[in-house]
Amino acid sequence: MTAIELVLAPNPGPFTGPGTNTYLIESKGEALVLDPGPIIPVHLDAIRVALTGLIPVGVAVTHTHPDHAPAANGLGAELDVPVYGFAPGDGFEPTARLEDGFPIGFGANRLVAVHTPGHTSDHVCFRLGDYLFTGDHIIGGSTVIIEDAAAYMASLEKVAALAPARLYPGHGPQLPDARNVIAEYIAHRVQREQEVLTALRSGATTIDEIVDIVYAGLDPNLRMAAVFQVRSQLIKLRDEGWVVLGAGNAGGATTVRLEERPGV
Repeated sequence: MTAIELVLAPNPGPFTGPGTNTYLIESKGEALVLDPGPIIPVHLDAIRVALTGLIPVGVAVTHTHPDHAPAANGLGAELDVPVYGFAPGDGFEPTARLEDGFPIGFGANRLVAVHTPGHTSDHVCFRLGDYLFTGDHIIGGSTVIIEDAAAYMASLEKVAALAPARLYPGHGPQLPDARNVIAEYIAHRVQREQEVLTALRSGATTIDEIVDIVYAGLDPNLRMAAVFQVRSQLIKLRDEGWVVLGAGNAGGATTVRLEERPGV
Protein backbone atom coordinates (compact mmCIF):
# COMPACT_ATOMS: atom_id res chain seq x y z
CA MET A 1 0.00 0.00 0.00
CA THR A 2 1.20 3.50 -0.84
CA ALA A 3 0.63 6.48 1.46
CA ILE A 4 0.66 10.10 0.27
CA GLU A 5 1.23 12.93 2.75
CA LEU A 6 0.92 16.62 1.88
CA VAL A 7 3.36 19.10 3.44
CA LEU A 8 2.18 22.57 2.45
CA ALA A 9 4.89 25.19 1.96
CA PRO A 10 4.20 28.57 3.61
CA ASN A 11 4.48 30.55 0.37
CA PRO A 12 0.91 31.62 -0.51
CA GLY A 13 0.37 34.16 -3.27
CA PRO A 14 -1.54 35.05 -6.44
CA PHE A 15 0.37 32.46 -8.47
CA THR A 16 0.89 29.81 -5.77
CA GLY A 17 -2.56 29.74 -4.17
CA PRO A 18 -2.32 28.43 -0.58
CA GLY A 19 1.33 27.51 -1.22
CA THR A 20 3.39 24.82 -2.91
CA ASN A 21 2.24 21.25 -2.34
CA THR A 22 5.17 19.09 -1.28
CA TYR A 23 4.27 15.41 -1.31
CA LEU A 24 5.81 12.55 0.67
CA ILE A 25 5.02 9.31 -1.15
CA GLU A 26 5.69 6.17 0.91
CA SER A 27 5.65 2.45 0.20
CA LYS A 28 6.93 -0.28 2.54
CA GLY A 29 8.87 2.22 4.64
CA GLU A 30 10.62 3.92 1.70
CA ALA A 31 9.71 7.49 0.74
CA LEU A 32 10.11 9.93 -2.13
CA VAL A 33 9.87 13.69 -1.66
CA LEU A 34 8.16 15.45 -4.58
CA ASP A 35 8.55 19.21 -5.13
CA PRO A 36 10.24 20.28 -1.87
CA GLY A 37 9.65 23.89 -2.90
CA PRO A 38 11.57 27.02 -1.96
CA ILE A 39 14.25 27.11 0.72
CA ILE A 40 12.15 27.97 3.77
CA PRO A 41 13.64 26.58 7.00
CA VAL A 42 10.29 25.92 8.69
CA HIS A 43 9.08 24.04 5.61
CA LEU A 44 12.24 21.93 5.43
CA ASP A 45 11.79 21.13 9.12
CA ALA A 46 8.23 19.97 8.39
CA ILE A 47 9.52 17.68 5.61
CA ARG A 48 12.11 16.21 7.99
CA VAL A 49 9.42 15.55 10.60
CA ALA A 50 7.21 13.87 7.99
CA LEU A 51 10.15 11.61 7.05
CA THR A 52 10.55 10.36 10.63
CA GLY A 53 10.71 6.57 10.66
CA LEU A 54 10.95 6.34 6.86
CA ILE A 55 13.87 5.58 4.55
CA PRO A 56 14.19 8.41 1.99
CA VAL A 57 15.20 7.16 -1.46
CA GLY A 58 14.90 10.26 -3.64
CA VAL A 59 13.84 13.86 -4.16
CA ALA A 60 12.03 14.70 -7.40
CA VAL A 61 10.75 17.92 -8.96
CA THR A 62 8.08 18.54 -11.58
CA HIS A 63 9.89 21.60 -12.97
CA THR A 64 12.49 24.18 -12.02
CA HIS A 65 10.35 27.18 -11.06
CA PRO A 66 11.46 28.82 -7.77
CA ASP A 67 8.35 27.70 -5.87
CA HIS A 68 9.06 24.02 -6.64
CA ALA A 69 12.74 23.16 -6.99
CA PRO A 70 15.28 25.27 -5.03
CA ALA A 71 15.18 23.14 -1.86
CA ALA A 72 15.76 19.91 -3.79
CA ASN A 73 19.55 19.81 -4.04
CA GLY A 74 20.21 20.73 -0.43
CA LEU A 75 17.63 18.23 0.81
CA GLY A 76 18.94 15.52 -1.50
CA ALA A 77 22.49 16.07 -0.23
CA GLU A 78 21.31 16.04 3.39
CA LEU A 79 19.41 12.78 2.88
CA ASP A 80 22.13 11.32 0.61
CA VAL A 81 19.62 10.42 -2.12
CA PRO A 82 19.34 11.13 -5.87
CA VAL A 83 17.67 14.35 -7.00
CA TYR A 84 15.45 13.71 -10.02
CA GLY A 85 14.52 16.32 -12.63
CA PHE A 86 14.10 16.71 -16.36
CA ALA A 87 16.64 19.52 -16.76
CA PRO A 88 18.71 21.98 -14.71
CA GLY A 89 17.40 25.42 -13.88
CA ASP A 90 18.03 28.41 -11.63
CA GLY A 91 19.11 27.02 -8.27
CA PHE A 92 18.54 23.43 -9.35
CA GLU A 93 20.75 20.70 -10.80
CA PRO A 94 19.40 17.14 -11.06
CA THR A 95 21.77 14.36 -10.12
CA ALA A 96 19.53 11.94 -12.06
CA ARG A 97 18.02 13.18 -15.33
CA LEU A 98 14.46 12.16 -16.15
CA GLU A 99 13.08 11.16 -19.54
CA ASP A 100 9.49 10.45 -20.53
CA GLY A 101 8.58 7.08 -19.02
CA PHE A 102 11.47 7.03 -16.55
CA PRO A 103 10.49 4.93 -13.48
CA ILE A 104 11.60 5.82 -9.95
CA GLY A 105 11.27 2.75 -7.78
CA PHE A 106 10.48 2.90 -4.06
CA GLY A 107 9.15 0.20 -1.77
CA ALA A 108 6.75 -1.96 -3.76
CA ASN A 109 5.83 0.82 -6.15
CA ARG A 110 7.21 3.19 -8.74
CA LEU A 111 6.66 6.75 -9.83
CA VAL A 112 6.77 7.17 -13.62
CA ALA A 113 7.78 10.47 -15.24
CA VAL A 114 5.43 11.86 -17.91
CA HIS A 115 7.00 14.71 -19.89
CA THR A 116 4.35 17.44 -20.16
CA PRO A 117 5.84 20.59 -21.70
CA GLY A 118 3.75 23.72 -22.01
CA HIS A 119 3.81 25.43 -18.63
CA THR A 120 7.57 25.07 -19.01
CA SER A 121 9.62 23.04 -21.48
CA ASP A 122 11.05 20.90 -18.66
CA HIS A 123 7.77 20.10 -16.92
CA VAL A 124 6.97 16.53 -15.94
CA CYS A 125 3.98 14.98 -14.22
CA PHE A 126 4.41 11.74 -12.28
CA ARG A 127 2.12 8.73 -12.60
CA LEU A 128 1.54 6.42 -9.65
CA GLY A 129 -0.91 3.73 -10.75
CA ASP A 130 -4.08 5.64 -11.59
CA TYR A 131 -2.97 8.75 -9.68
CA LEU A 132 -1.17 11.63 -11.38
CA PHE A 133 0.97 14.27 -9.67
CA THR A 134 0.54 17.26 -11.95
CA GLY A 135 2.83 20.00 -10.63
CA ASP A 136 1.83 23.18 -12.48
CA HIS A 137 0.41 21.37 -15.50
CA ILE A 138 -2.98 21.26 -13.75
CA ILE A 139 -3.60 22.95 -10.41
CA GLY A 140 -6.52 23.09 -8.01
CA GLY A 141 -8.89 26.03 -8.26
CA SER A 142 -7.37 27.86 -11.22
CA THR A 143 -5.86 27.62 -14.67
CA VAL A 144 -2.11 27.94 -15.21
CA ILE A 145 0.31 30.23 -17.02
CA ILE A 146 1.77 28.60 -20.13
CA GLU A 147 4.94 29.25 -22.09
CA ASP A 148 3.99 27.22 -25.18
CA ALA A 149 0.27 26.94 -26.02
CA ALA A 150 0.70 24.25 -28.68
CA ALA A 151 2.86 22.05 -26.45
CA TYR A 152 0.49 22.60 -23.54
CA MET A 153 -2.54 21.41 -25.51
CA ALA A 154 -0.64 18.33 -26.66
CA SER A 155 0.37 17.61 -23.06
CA LEU A 156 -3.23 17.95 -21.86
CA GLU A 157 -4.28 15.39 -24.47
CA LYS A 158 -1.40 13.18 -23.35
CA VAL A 159 -2.51 13.11 -19.71
CA ALA A 160 -6.14 12.67 -20.77
CA ALA A 161 -5.08 9.48 -22.59
CA LEU A 162 -3.57 8.16 -19.34
CA ALA A 163 -7.09 8.27 -17.82
CA PRO A 164 -5.99 8.98 -14.24
CA ALA A 165 -8.59 8.67 -11.49
CA ARG A 166 -7.23 11.38 -9.17
CA LEU A 167 -4.91 14.37 -9.59
CA TYR A 168 -2.46 15.66 -6.99
CA PRO A 169 -1.61 19.21 -8.14
CA GLY A 170 1.34 21.41 -7.23
CA HIS A 171 -1.05 24.00 -5.78
CA GLY A 172 -4.56 23.72 -4.38
CA PRO A 173 -6.63 20.72 -3.32
CA GLN A 174 -6.64 17.19 -4.67
CA LEU A 175 -8.84 16.70 -7.73
CA PRO A 176 -10.72 13.39 -7.51
CA ASP A 177 -12.72 13.82 -10.73
CA ALA A 178 -9.65 13.72 -12.96
CA ARG A 179 -11.39 13.03 -16.28
CA ASN A 180 -13.70 16.04 -16.01
CA VAL A 181 -10.96 18.32 -14.70
CA ILE A 182 -8.71 17.53 -17.67
CA ALA A 183 -11.64 17.97 -20.08
CA GLU A 184 -12.39 21.35 -18.51
CA TYR A 185 -8.77 22.42 -18.90
CA ILE A 186 -8.83 21.47 -22.59
CA ALA A 187 -12.14 23.27 -23.11
CA HIS A 188 -10.78 26.38 -21.40
CA ARG A 189 -7.74 26.53 -23.69
CA VAL A 190 -9.97 26.13 -26.78
CA GLN A 191 -12.30 28.85 -25.48
CA ARG A 192 -9.42 31.24 -24.76
CA GLU A 193 -8.08 30.74 -28.29
CA GLN A 194 -11.49 31.54 -29.74
CA GLU A 195 -11.74 34.64 -27.54
CA VAL A 196 -8.42 35.87 -28.92
CA LEU A 197 -9.63 35.33 -32.49
CA THR A 198 -12.93 37.06 -31.69
CA ALA A 199 -11.03 40.05 -30.29
CA LEU A 200 -9.04 40.28 -33.51
CA ARG A 201 -12.20 40.04 -35.61
CA SER A 202 -13.71 42.88 -33.57
CA GLY A 203 -10.81 45.16 -34.47
CA ALA A 204 -8.01 44.57 -31.95
CA THR A 205 -4.60 45.00 -33.56
CA THR A 206 -2.15 44.67 -30.63
CA ILE A 207 -1.58 42.30 -27.73
CA ASP A 208 -2.56 45.06 -25.30
CA GLU A 209 -5.88 45.57 -27.09
CA ILE A 210 -6.55 41.83 -27.06
CA VAL A 211 -5.86 41.72 -23.31
CA ASP A 212 -8.26 44.63 -22.75
CA ILE A 213 -11.03 42.66 -24.48
CA VAL A 214 -10.33 39.08 -23.38
CA TYR A 215 -9.39 39.95 -19.80
CA ALA A 216 -11.78 42.85 -19.19
CA GLY A 217 -11.77 43.90 -15.54
CA LEU A 218 -8.48 42.13 -14.80
CA ASP A 219 -6.57 43.07 -11.64
CA PRO A 220 -3.76 45.37 -12.89
CA ASN A 221 -1.27 43.31 -10.89
CA LEU A 222 -2.03 40.35 -13.16
CA ARG A 223 -1.79 42.20 -16.47
CA MET A 224 1.78 41.14 -17.22
CA ALA A 225 0.75 37.50 -16.87
CA ALA A 226 -2.22 38.09 -19.22
CA VAL A 227 0.06 39.69 -21.82
CA PHE A 228 2.34 36.66 -21.57
CA GLN A 229 -0.61 34.31 -22.01
CA VAL A 230 -1.98 36.13 -25.06
CA ARG A 231 1.46 36.22 -26.63
CA SER A 232 1.81 32.44 -26.16
CA GLN A 233 -1.61 31.90 -27.73
CA LEU A 234 -0.75 34.16 -30.67
CA ILE A 235 2.48 32.28 -31.37
CA LYS A 236 0.45 29.07 -31.63
CA LEU A 237 -2.06 30.78 -33.95
CA ARG A 238 0.77 32.23 -36.03
CA ASP A 239 2.41 28.83 -36.41
CA GLU A 240 -0.96 27.41 -37.51
CA GLY A 241 -1.36 30.19 -40.08
CA TRP A 242 -4.20 32.08 -38.39
CA VAL A 243 -2.44 35.36 -37.62
CA VAL A 244 0.53 37.47 -38.65
CA LEU A 245 2.60 39.13 -35.92
CA GLY A 246 4.48 42.38 -36.46
CA ALA A 247 8.08 43.03 -35.49
CA GLY A 248 9.06 42.92 -31.83
CA ASN A 249 6.47 40.32 -30.89
CA ALA A 250 7.68 40.00 -27.29
CA GLY A 251 5.73 43.03 -26.07
CA GLY A 252 2.16 44.15 -25.62
CA ALA A 253 2.50 46.70 -28.46
CA THR A 254 3.06 43.99 -31.06
CA THR A 255 0.86 44.44 -34.10
CA VAL A 256 -1.38 41.52 -34.95
CA ARG A 257 -3.62 40.84 -37.92
CA LEU A 258 -5.74 37.92 -38.94
CA GLU A 259 -4.48 35.94 -41.90
CA GLU A 260 -6.96 35.47 -44.71
CA ARG A 261 -8.18 31.87 -44.65
CA PRO A 262 -10.39 31.30 -47.71
CA GLY A 263 -13.24 28.94 -46.97
CA VAL A 264 -12.72 29.07 -43.18
